[in-house]
Amino acid sequence: MLTQKQLELLTFLTNNLKKNGVAPSFDEMKDALDLKSKSGIHRLVSALEERGFIRRLPNRARAIEIIKTTAVEPRIKSIAETLPQRQFSPNVIPGNFPQAIRSEDNEDNHIIALPLYGKIAAGNPIEAINDPSQNIMVPNSLIGQGDHYALEVEGDSMVEAGIFNGDTAIIKKCENAENGTIVVALVENEEVTLKKLRKRNNSIALEPANPQYETRIFGPDQVKVQGKLVGIIRKYN
Repeated sequence: MLTQKQLELLTFLTNNLKKNGVAPSFDEMKDALDLKSKSGIHRLVSALEERGFIRRLPNRARAIEIIKTTAVEPRIKSIAETLPQRQFSPNVIPGNFPQAIRSEDNEDNHIIALPLYGKIAAGNPIEAINDPSQNIMVPNSLIGQGDHYALEVEGDSMVEAGIFNGDTAIIKKCENAENGTIVVALVENEEVTLKKLRKRNNSIALEPANPQYETRIFGPDQVKVQGKLVGIIRKYN
């Protein structure tokens, strides 16, 4: 059985495909259902796919196939008439650091979409991939106030802190952190790494959590804190 929002989306998809021959964009779906963010649409689309009503075709943009419509055909016209008809308007997040997208619709208010920037080294530092086009869905309870983003961990230098290769690190944006905090550190404006921060006098130490790696010492102008670790997401195969 579909929820009201799922049924509204299936109706909108069906009518749009019949009229235009192509599925609407996620922004058009969001506007049609009067939702605050695209994260709600992502969940609704996934729910329809899991229930066998639609199928997303791989490696093709805006490619959605309707599998089942019998259960909703009698209601398509009446529901479609109640949906607001809006023009597409892109949502552009200004600046170089997009804020987390908070879902505010009733079905999805416990999920947040964070920008996923790429990989960060938990080993020898590597350049972080600044690709804000990807998002990752995380529980709202995992983060607090302020701007957050996500990075994929690569390397094993923080294993004794419970951070493993392939984990997703949830980072709160900040420029300062207390001693002992695990931070995202920009080294000499070129390399980004995930390490434990230690400050002493005019020196900054970036400590690993693996005895196979050495602590690196820098001057105060060589390291910039770009955030601190607030959570880890791990997938099990």
